[in-house]
Amino acid sequence: AQHKDKSESDVLELIASTYGAPEEVADAYRTTEATVRAALAPPPRPRPQSALGRFFAVFGDSRAYTSLFFMLLSLATGIIYFTVIVTGISMSAGLLILIIGIPFFLLFLGLVRVLALAEGRLVEALTGTRMPRRPASARSDSPWYQRIVEMVRDRYTWTAMFYMLLQLPLGIIYFTIAVSGLALGLGLIFGPVAELFDRPGGVDIGMSPDLPLLVLPFVVAFGILMLTLLMHLAKAIGMMHGHLAKTLLVRSTG
Repeated sequence: AQHKDKSESDVLELIASTYGAPEEVADAYRTTEATVRAALAPPPRPRPQSALGRFFAVFGDSRAYTSLFFMLLSLATGIIYFTVIVTGISMSAGLLILIIGIPFFLLFLGLVRVLALAEGRLVEALTGTRMPRRPASARSDSPWYQRIVEMVRDRYTWTAMFYMLLQLPLGIIYFTIAVSGLALGLGLIFGPVAELFDRPGGVDIGMSPDLPLLVLPFVVAFGILMLTLLMHLAKAIGMMHGHLAKTLLVRSTG
């Protein structure tokens, strides 16, 4: 806008000479982001030497906790996404015979892409998988109708829709694994403590059958083992789902 008397090629040459080539600018941004991430990251924990230490080190890994939280949250987001997609498709199909059908359908596709970006940010925050910051689409200076055509033709609009439909069954599986694992592990760990109150001289809380005292430590150990396996499984599911989301949600802009 400041160089109306120059051609586009001259302006691009001026920009390249002032700020550098696009590849150089992109490399500078990537280097800056890596530097900032490294500066803000907590100091790395010393890696345990023994296999047993590495096995239980998952309790000190924040990604295991955030992935477990994602598994618990996925059922709610899956229900929301499934409802939006099914309702949007049904209403779009029903309204296509009316003049309002096409604008509604395009608005629905735009909502899908917005939800895809929001889900991508959520997945990145909870699983650690790097997600694109914005969708790749037509240039902002393109005519509005060209941007609409690009949105409809972009396969990532449709794969994002498929991801949101898939999120409901996956959310049910994730939620079931997380709740069942937590209930089983914590129940086996704290159950023997409650069992001690159910003995003569203690507080009767109505638990039966009574377990021998010698068995209680093994029950606690098994509960800790189950909880540790759940944390490892949650971390693995978080990584797997992160790759799935990166493939289906938003196209990487490089």
